[in-house]
Amino acid sequence: MRLAWLTDIHLNFLDPPGVAAFLRDVAAVPADAVVLSGDVGEADDVARHLAALDAAAQKPVYFVLGNHDFYRGSIAGVRARVSALCSAGPNLRWLPEAGVVPLTGETGVVGHDGWADGRLGDYWGSDVELSDWGLIADLAGLDRRDRLAKLHELGDEAAAHFRAVLPDALARFRHVLVLTHVPPFRDACWYRGRVSGDDYLPHFACRAVGDVLADAMTSRPDRPPGWRSIGRPCPGRWPSGATPCGWPGRASR
Repeated sequence: MRLAWLTDIHLNFLDPPGVAAFLRDVAAVPADAVVLSGDVGEADDVARHLAALDAAAQKPVYFVLGNHDFYRGSIAGVRARVSALCSAGPNLRWLPEAGVVPLTGETGVVGHDGWADGRLGDYWGSDVELSDWGLIADLAGLDRRDRLAKLHELGDEAAAHFRAVLPDALARFRHVLVLTHVPPFRDACWYRGRVSGDDYLPHFACRAVGDVLADAMTSRPDRPPGWRSIGRPCPGRWPSGATPCGWPGRASR
């Protein structure tokens, strides 16, 4: 199977002719399916852009959402609209709802939107301010302590999803692709050719998911190193026992 991988396409920044040109390019790629790792648009247009991508691609689209997809809206509201859209047709598959999805007889895919959970780096020492804090309803108006509690909640939600689906996926498939928007390891979170510093790591990596992935690899020593992970592209190193694709990095606890 040949996959076309898209990430952080931010179609809300393109004018209609630009979106149309992009969709023509996607449709022309000789792939059997599309994987999309988030940041499609914003809350008011992400479902519309996903529907347009579905119409253009005319093939399965396996996707997760990114933080920008919730801008100027709420997490629950966007998820509800995306869920309703996916229920209307067979090709759009939002992975948090789809569970373990077969790609071939030997390969499956799982995924979750994920969220930077503030557990890597130095959250309390960081002076980084994200647009998320004002543009996502669930985070707006929170002080630093309450915001961290919410980030923990969102990261733990993603980790719980992978904890639930990975045993089934690894039992059924020799190769497992893991799709998420947020890097799960410290060494996977790169910026300008190096691992992000402790001021940025709390806002751009999810330790809770990384711990689950590392535990899943450790718990299956009988399996060959054949499951892959897809997220934002970057160079780096991958933990022993896995094959890099997308955000390779060394597991750090």
